[in-house]
Amino acid sequence: MSKNQTLGEFIIENQASFKYTSGELSRLINSIRLAAKVVNHEVNKAGLVDIIGAVGSTNVQGEDQQKLDVYANEIFIQTLTNRNIVCGIASEEEDDFIVVNSQDENHQNKYVVLIDPLDGSSNIDVNVSVGTIFSVYRRVTPVGTPVQLEDFLQKGNKQVAAGYVIYGTSTMLVYTTGHGVNGFTLNPAIGSYYLSHPDMQFPEDGKIYSVNEGNYTHFPQGVKDYIKYCQQEEGDRPYTSRYIGSLVSDFHRNMIKGGIYIYPKSSKNSDGKLRLLYECNPMAFLAEQANGKASDGFTRILDIEPTELHQRVPFFCGSKNMVEKAEEFMKNA
Repeated sequence: MSKNQTLGEFIIENQASFKYTSGELSRLINSIRLAAKVVNHEVNKAGLVDIIGAVGSTNVQGEDQQKLDVYANEIFIQTLTNRNIVCGIASEEEDDFIVVNSQDENHQNKYVVLIDPLDGSSNIDVNVSVGTIFSVYRRVTPVGTPVQLEDFLQKGNKQVAAGYVIYGTSTMLVYTTGHGVNGFTLNPAIGSYYLSHPDMQFPEDGKIYSVNEGNYTHFPQGVKDYIKYCQQEEGDRPYTSRYIGSLVSDFHRNMIKGGIYIYPKSSKNSDGKLRLLYECNPMAFLAEQANGKASDGFTRILDIEPTELHQRVPFFCGSKNMVEKAEEFMKNA
């Protein structure tokens, strides 16, 4: 694996290690790469053009939509649809899933994509890193028929690929197809992504905890106890508190430096706030492929049976030993 290797070269070289070698998945990752470059271009000029701020509408989650949310959503859907690669798309910004007809309208494509087009978009106005999260499954209904809800409501352990794009000081695409995690950095001068972070791994232990402590009084007792543990002066503690409010950014930092990200359920959000299908499953797949761990505080995220497209779950994710310690506090609370 050469650090001078482009994402395109990496995809071709590693296509054979994927058990379905039709080339469709490679084309799908290429489509995401293309859409991410277009979105990156808009994110980078957000302060110069009328694309920051709220649209004035809310999405299906009841959250205010930002202009870039809508733009990124349209770009990803358009790119994946036009290139005739997927049979269905589900987006955090859409009420329902989208059935994609192949050009001959025989629904021959085998993959569905679930996407959070712009995670952390409320940070755009203040020039803080945001990202895109994606998740890929093979359909379970017969090829040749329109996709159904059950094609999207699959457990996370059925994912064939997942990843994110982080639009920060540099733009990176990080993804897995179940053979480890690799990160590619965009060279804006020539528009190519180069392998910059091969075989990314969470350190087993870390010194960073990422949680919105402003919600402390609303947290379950187990989370409160774990936060107090993180703050105690003992051994390598106290840990450092770092919370950006953009899942992609917090996850990315913790994977590189070692840490835990927590978004628990609370008295304000009884099921948690993050979406199982668009955020937690893809991040959990990446975490496990990078020697990390992800759970809802009790159960492995990838084993949770989804019941609806926009289902929310509590999320504990990061360095293995830190997640297991947090689970211990949850169990004993």
